[in-house]
This record gives sequence, structure tokens and C-alpha cells, in this order.
Amino acid sequence: MQKELKITLNTKKPIAFFDSGVGGLTVYSKLKKILPNENYIYFGDTKHMPYGEKTPDELLFYSKKILDFFIQQNAKAVVMACNTTSSVIYEKIKDKYPFEIYPIVQIACKKLAELNFSKIGILATNATVNSNVYKKEIKKYNPNIEVIQIACPEWVKIVESNKINEPDSKNKIKEKVDEIMLHKPDALVLGCTHYPYLTDIIKNFSNNHLLIDPAVYFVEYIKNNLQEKQLLEDAKGEEKFYVSSNPEGFKQSARMFYGLKELPIVTLQD
Repeated sequence: MQKELKITLNTKKPIAFFDSGVGGLTVYSKLKKILPNENYIYFGDTKHMPYGEKTPDELLFYSKKILDFFIQQNAKAVVMACNTTSSVIYEKIKDKYPFEIYPIVQIACKKLAELNFSKIGILATNATVNSNVYKKEIKKYNPNIEVIQIACPEWVKIVESNKINEPDSKNKIKEKVDEIMLHKPDALVLGCTHYPYLTDIIKNFSNNHLLIDPAVYFVEYIKNNLQEKQLLEDAKGEEKFYVSSNPEGFKQSARMFYGLKELPIVTLQD
């Protein structure tokens, strides 16, 4: 590791999150609930949303720029609150930065493999499904589980554009839920951090089938890991939000899905 990249870790340094938009807020809100005193940075790469349609090289390029920004912000840990980047580029960057990087897919899959299911359905982006990481990671811990993966490429745009309750959106959601339900899975995994916003609609079309949000397991792991490393903060922290474009659109979505009100959102230019 180059000396200029080294960061002296302490409890007051922020925990940084990134995603292509508001999806990562479903992870962020859960971690903030159980670790309310931390300092947080959230970066929504709205200029390049949705990540699920990007190539591995593009995802690597975008992620490196964000991680370099987090170095400048002296982050003590980075939460990859995006299934797509976790699936596609985590292995390429995991040892190249001076902070712990937590990937949602790899961490959540270990817990998913422990659940008492014979068949799990994964609803995810094109890039996540094409990477096959959910199947490989779950089977690494439990080879007896059958993993069915269905790509839902339009769902992220439905969330980001606040069109969840429109008839056309519901039809697109129903189409993919119907497709995966043909395989009769024991549970459905929301394999994109945007998808928990669609929970009520998905339940309607899956006969209230068991839905699993991997973020529930993910944030518990992060909390325990930071605690083991003695990096938890015990004073009141602050939160900062950054986007790469369209701050007003992000603010509108964040207000609806997270409760973000008057906090400033900074736009970072390329």
C-alpha cells in the first residue's frame, strides 16, 4: 500500500456509503438505526444510474472515483450498498484501499445459505444476474440450495422516477414476479437495494410470499465487525449527502423513501 493512501483510523471518521441513487438508503437507514452516533457520508452516483446496465469496466471506473473521494474524506469504512458493484467489481478492488469495504452480496449470502430453504429466488439487476455471484456465494456455503435468478432491469428506474404506483410500473413488476414464481421458490431475495421500496407491490403478486432484504443481515455484520475493531463512535454524529447529478431529484426521492428533509446535498462534478 502506498504511504499516501494510508489513513489513521479512529472512531470519529465517517462510514461512507455508495450506490447509483437512492437504493442504498435502504441499507443506510438500517445501519443508522442501530448505529445512530456515527458520522456518515452517502454518495449517490445519479449521473450514471442505473448501474445494472453498465459494463464491468464502467462500474470499476465509477467505483474507483467514488472510493478515491472517500479517501479524501478520511472514511474509516466503506459500505458497498449496491448489489451490482458488489457482484461485479468487489473482488477487483477489495484489497486496494486503506479502509474496510463491506460488499452486500458476499456478506448476505453466507446468512442466506444458513436459512432452511431448498430453493431461493433472486430478483436483481442484469449485471448482478449475469455475474452469477448470488448463486456461487450461496452454494459455496450450502451446495444443496437451488438458486433461481431473474433480472428485473426496469425496476431501478421505477423507483428513481417515483413511479412505483403507476399501472405500467405495476405491470412490469408483476411480469417479473410471475416469472420467478413459476419456479416455486421458498423465498424471494430482493437482490438490489432499490427493490425494498417495491415490497408491498411484490407481496401482492407473490401471494405474500416470504421476501428477504439482504440488508437486514448486512448491517448486523457491519456493526459487529466495527465493534470487534473498536471503531464504533459514541458521540452524536452527522450525515452528509453527495450526488453526481440531479440533486433535486435525489432529494425528492430521498424525502419520500428515507425522510431526508432539509439537509444539503452537494453535487460533485467529474
